[in-house]
Amino acid sequence: MPLSNSSIQIGRRAFLRGGTLVLTAGCGVAPHLLSQESSPGLRVGLITDLHYADKSPAGNRHYRETLTKLDEAGQQFQQDRPTFLVELGDLIDAADSVDVELRYLKTVNQKFSAISHDRHYVLGNHCVDTLKKEEFLGSVEQQRSYYSFDRGGVHFIVLDSCFRSDGEPYGRKNSKWTDANVPASELEWLKSDLDANDRPVVVFAHQRMDVQNNHGVKNNAEVRRILEQSGNVLAVFQGHSHQNDWNEIGGIHYCTLVAMVEGSGEQNNGYSLLDITADGTLQLTGFRKQDSHQWK
Repeated sequence: MPLSNSSIQIGRRAFLRGGTLVLTAGCGVAPHLLSQESSPGLRVGLITDLHYADKSPAGNRHYRETLTKLDEAGQQFQQDRPTFLVELGDLIDAADSVDVELRYLKTVNQKFSAISHDRHYVLGNHCVDTLKKEEFLGSVEQQRSYYSFDRGGVHFIVLDSCFRSDGEPYGRKNSKWTDANVPASELEWLKSDLDANDRPVVVFAHQRMDVQNNHGVKNNAEVRRILEQSGNVLAVFQGHSHQNDWNEIGGIHYCTLVAMVEGSGEQNNGYSLLDITADGTLQLTGFRKQDSHQWK
């Protein structure tokens, strides 16, 4: 049952007071073993870096197997009924033509969209390598690449870092994956959005906001400064580097989720459920290779 505004009070100071990060043993749990002993206030299904493509494996990326892995995640999500789903970018892998890329997108999105009508897409660099942003967004029926919304007393923000250093949006093979940026107009929108909000905030991104290497947004220090100044941001969930990782910077948790495309077989799947409870706990339950985390 969604939380009312009066039933959830987990601003950043209250959230962090006396709290520590708890990492569960192992790399996630087997499917269908999530405890149902307590009903969460809000539940979010998370997946990232599916890289679906109808082509042979390359290195450790098994593109075609994404569909089977997504089926498993979908069964788990339908059982545990998250309020909404978020795909954190690179839903598809790059193709040599627009027609092929749109075919990849149609195939994988048929499965993803069947899981829930309330779902959100973060743009990844592969999503808009061949396609333009409006082509990807039109195909998944999402109006904007960055925006915010409220659910159950929590404010959620979707960011788009698929811009070159000169502000040009990715699309039609015009970019390098190492040159990811949040442009000035989006930074201005982000600050205004946070200034107008008094609820706890969770942010979704593709490229990482917590590292200065090739997987990081080039101006992520500026993004973090805006997030920290709001005083309400609890956590940022991101993908892109295909690995489990976690950092705390300026009182905000930056949690990087494992890629679904990496590795062959069901044992190499990875997806998660995020529970936000009325007592101020964020619990990330990871499945297969996804780590679990708890912040209280």
